Amino acid sequence: MMKKRKLLKLPIAIAILDLLTLIFLFFTYGPISYFRNLLITTAMTTQNHKFLAHTLYSEKTIENILKQNYVVEMNQNTNTNDIQFEKEPQNHYDSIYEEQILKRETNDLYKIIPLEGKNYKGYLVAIYDPSRISLVSSKYYGTKGQMLEDIARTNHAKVAINASGFLDTDLFGNGALASGIFIQNGQIKNGNPNTKARIIGFNQDHILTLMNTTAEEAIKKGIKDAVEFGPFLIVNGEPATIKGNGGWGVAPRTVIAQRKDGIVLFIVIDGRQPGYSLGTDMKELINILLRYKAYNASNLDGGASTSLNIEGKIYSKPCAYSNTKERFLPNAWIVK
Repeated sequence: MMKKRKLLKLPIAIAILDLLTLIFLFFTYGPISYFRNLLITTAMTTQNHKFLAHTLYSEKTIENILKQNYVVEMNQNTNTNDIQFEKEPQNHYDSIYEEQILKRETNDLYKIIPLEGKNYKGYLVAIYDPSRISLVSSKYYGTKGQMLEDIARTNHAKVAINASGFLDTDLFGNGALASGIFIQNGQIKNGNPNTKARIIGFNQDHILTLMNTTAEEAIKKGIKDAVEFGPFLIVNGEPATIKGNGGWGVAPRTVIAQRKDGIVLFIVIDGRQPGYSLGTDMKELINILLRYKAYNASNLDGGASTSLNIEGKIYSKPCAYSNTKERFLPNAWIVK
């Protein structure tokens, strides 16, 4: 009897394996392009998982899909005169999202707003006093990075999020150096000062400024702290044009934004955790930003770098491979 049962289980197991293989082949190579586009754009915007796309698809297929899914570059710069800081809290709310932002609690510095949508969870932190925001680097910058938890505690931060992408001197992901332009306290810490780039930073008047310019020009125009990244998602109230799924796939995201009334938004979306949160694409990020009336907004480094720290403790659910699930970072935006 036992032998017969074992013989029966074998064909059932083979049938299940065949079915799973057919499902995989259907989604990967079948007529529905959504899944193929999602897999390729998600893999190709990571540092360590590009091999997934290269293993399953030809270079020509990858190239064609990336050409169909992208964010159209926004060439305009922030008009800083549009940002008018509100001195008194408002009591009139146009929507539930406005009430979430403007109805302050006992903490008058920041407010945490949970975010949840289809396949994602995350947080928006409204910062009411942008003068308390600064960009800080790892204590060991140039040699190795620090996890956000350590950066936050070292700098006595109330709120902290990851900032730059990173380059590594030893190729082992230690967050030693920021990628691209990195300006701190009006000084260029990294990047070619004369190369035009997408610069995201705060000027002396605490206005979030998105600029397509050089680091030297940015400093001449009053930029105090800045990083190079993108894409820009909203500039002067105008959202970016998205082709296909935006070309960045679905992943954890970190975004920095400012409303017209001066309130700064830190947005962190958890991801790569099936059953909890997969992350978002660029379309959904823009939708979230528009709900909360972001006037200027840019994507920052995401993926395993995405992390939110509140009062020195990990608040989000990062997805790196360390014990704390955080990655070593070169720098961070903090609120003190």
